[in-house]
Amino acid sequence: MAETLHSSPDTVVQQQLDAYNAHDLEAWLATYAADACQYQHPATLLARGHAEIRQRAIARFAEPDLHAQLLHRQVLGQVVIDHEMVRRNFAEGPGYIELLCLYTVEEGKISSASFVAGPVQLDQAQPA
Repeated sequence: MAETLHSSPDTVVQQQLDAYNAHDLEAWLATYAADACQYQHPATLLARGHAEIRQRAIARFAEPDLHAQLLHRQVLGQVVIDHEMVRRNFAEGPGYIELLCLYTVEEGKISSASFVAGPVQLDQAQPA
């Protein structure tokens, strides 16, 4: 039986980040396994499976300023840890949030993602 070749974990996570920054929901979702789970670290389930993950991401991908800047990446086997600064359009206004994203990649897809979020940092108020 031939061994199936899969992308390395860091390549899969980079594809996910590139699709996120391109606001390409379908390409982003394609990096996740069909039964993947997303968590607020350590164990609060945010979404399970493509349908829930897609629903959670639709509004975010519509944000015009959405962009994640990778500050540092660490790869330990099938686990990839990204430290990011993410530009968002929050309900209170535009700003940034610092994130640690812990991805587990199995068979070439993200099987789980866990997020640790810092405080929201809103942009300075703009004059009217």
